[in-house]
Amino acid sequence: MIVKAEFPRNCLFVATFFIIASSNLSAAILASRDYPVKPVPFTGVHLDDVFWAPRLETNRAVTIPYAFGQCQASGRMDNFDRAAAVLRGENIENRKPPGFPFDDTDPYKVLEGASYALAVQPDPKMSAYLDSLIARFAAAQEPDGYLYTTRTIDPQHPHQWAGTNRWVNDPQLSHELYNAGHLFEAAAAHCQATGETNLLNVATREADLLCKTFGPGTNQLHLWPGHEIVEMGLVKLYRVTGNQRYLDLARYFIDVRGSRPGGDDYHQSRIKPVDQTEAIGHAVRAGYLYSGMADVAALTGDERYVHAIDTIWENAVGKKLYLTGGIGARAAGEAFGDNYELPNLTAYNETCAAVANDFWNLRLFLLHGDAKYVDVMERTLYNGLLSGVSLDGTKFFYPNPLESDGSHQRSPWFGCACCPGNLTRFLPSVPGCVYAQSGHTLYVNLYAGGTANIKLDNGRTIKITQATRYPWDGAVRMTIVPDKKAKFTVNVRIPGWARNEPVPGDLYKFLDAVKEPVTLKINGQEVPIKLNQGYLSLNRSWKSGDVIELNLPMPVRRVVANANIQADRGRVALQRGPIVYCAEWPDNPNGKVRNLLLPDDQPLTAGFEPALLNGVETINGRAFAVSKNADGQFMKTEQNFKAIPYYAWANRGRGEMAVWIANSESTVRAP
Repeated sequence: MIVKAEFPRNCLFVATFFIIASSNLSAAILASRDYPVKPVPFTGVHLDDVFWAPRLETNRAVTIPYAFGQCQASGRMDNFDRAAAVLRGENIENRKPPGFPFDDTDPYKVLEGASYALAVQPDPKMSAYLDSLIARFAAAQEPDGYLYTTRTIDPQHPHQWAGTNRWVNDPQLSHELYNAGHLFEAAAAHCQATGETNLLNVATREADLLCKTFGPGTNQLHLWPGHEIVEMGLVKLYRVTGNQRYLDLARYFIDVRGSRPGGDDYHQSRIKPVDQTEAIGHAVRAGYLYSGMADVAALTGDERYVHAIDTIWENAVGKKLYLTGGIGARAAGEAFGDNYELPNLTAYNETCAAVANDFWNLRLFLLHGDAKYVDVMERTLYNGLLSGVSLDGTKFFYPNPLESDGSHQRSPWFGCACCPGNLTRFLPSVPGCVYAQSGHTLYVNLYAGGTANIKLDNGRTIKITQATRYPWDGAVRMTIVPDKKAKFTVNVRIPGWARNEPVPGDLYKFLDAVKEPVTLKINGQEVPIKLNQGYLSLNRSWKSGDVIELNLPMPVRRVVANANIQADRGRVALQRGPIVYCAEWPDNPNGKVRNLLLPDDQPLTAGFEPALLNGVETINGRAFAVSKNADGQFMKTEQNFKAIPYYAWANRGRGEMAVWIANSESTVRAP
């Protein structure tokens, strides 16, 4: 069954993460269970701030068209045309398989991002282009719904990672189900953004094929997806169409994982997901699996899933999370390392893994209503995720190390181009991370200037306006305008970094406590700071024009790591507000930063530089450069020191960079 999606645009439900149907969709279509907390749709949050608004516009106007151009130039679009020609019975000369069997997903992901952008700002030219692209996808789809260009182009000689028959090699390398998952996500986004079903029809035809092919039946395949995301995609299709089979299959793909021989840690398939306790294997796949488990748990009420992903989260955040919010320490297998294995120079931290980490943490917040998940989400968002795209929107990082000897530089594209497309689809949804609601409670999770129109579950409508220069300034002024005077709760998040807690747990800590306290006033009257799950709950009768004034002090903070992290012993990192800093070669004498010594008693100050890196707050002071003389003796030379936000590094060329800087002479490097 296909339900034509004619939902108003304000019914989008944080589409990058997942889509939930609007209240005007009959209850019979959706299960009664769902996330107890619901994010406010990004289409209802309009940012005009100094930080995110320019980045969202760059993504819309520059990165999305650029990524489509790269997909065309690299032959990814042509793969669909060649497959379509074969289906029409034409002889084609070029039967060479794609560079990777998952190349089909790159156009899907960019189309998803473009759909989100259209939901916020209409663009007839882009809409027409998407329709033409969807027609190419549809033409490449086989009669029974199968869509996988490498096999259709040459069924006898598909990509070497694909098996001789459909699906048989998916648990390892073929990525057939991974491709389907990204198609489903793109289709749900396009349908919700435009009300059109042309791509949804393509997606549901393949989803119906999957339902016939996989499952517990004797004539069905009992295989798990090698690269997770089809679980999330099927849930999105379920939300749009109400087809219960899609939710059931998402659950099956989770439950069958680890129940058959041949599983391994790399694919999170050695044991059943509900029995797993540690973040293991390929970090992107893992993040997608944990997100899919959260979706299915919310819709089915299966507490086993919740217990598992809660336990895995404790391991990941307590022992495997980089200060920047990145995950996946090892280049080998793009994988999590052992507990406390967090090297800096060789850190992998794939951009896609940062996206997956934010997917996962938002879902955990929606399950539990605890700000600690937003703390991790915010850290990843401002640091390890945003570092993946250049300031001009046309160059990218695949890995995101925390140190460089000058060998790292941003790339205009990749042979394996998963990261650029993931960024294009993630960034438009950032406004949907700002607010959430449940019952008579409004959650304020992130701080960014702009206006939101919010409808609470209890029927109250609220307009809220933020005025702030966050993340450069911790002063936030929020004006509340309810539809009428009414009693409800506004939960204002007090970030962990403002409570002397860099991350939940003891993986990192600040060297010194903030002396200036967090303060909050309502209409000029100070309110005592008493927190519940990281929120200050303001339960009162609100009237139009009530003002909340939040002040989050932002001194420069020194961060040290748990002693079990060998790479960070005797070193210190710098943070101000949610922003992690790094020293980079153009800002420090002789272009050297890996040999710096920054004693703990050296004073540091912050200042805004509007002409630097599109405008950033920098950290400045004095440090020592350590070197060896001709006799091999160590020499210390005092010099000026400057640090920039980590997300902005490598926008001025190739050179040295370091997040963790020696604060002990015993750990400093001397060239």
